[in-house]
Amino acid sequence: MAVRIRLARHGAKKRPFYRIVAAPSEAPRDGRFLEVLGTYNPLTDPATIEVKEDRVLYWLENGAKASDTVVSLLRKTGVWAKAHAKRPEASGS
Repeated sequence: MAVRIRLARHGAKKRPFYRIVAAPSEAPRDGRFLEVLGTYNPLTDPATIEVKEDRVLYWLENGAKASDTVVSLLRKTGVWAKAHAKRPEASGS
């Protein structure tokens, strides 16, 4: 089973609120997921990003792939750099 770290949309119409989740790649966007890893609220100024850093690192170390949007959020919080600092043999990104 391939695992993706991606956003699941919640909130009311025109008031988006996102959860950062680890989910099977076959699951629908707002469907089944394995674990909630954080939240993202784009409506606050500046946007609020909360991440369970230890759990994100766990999933990345165990082969989960992050979506492009989640990668940009993790870069803003500094978690992406920590994930790649632990794996010096990894190149790029």
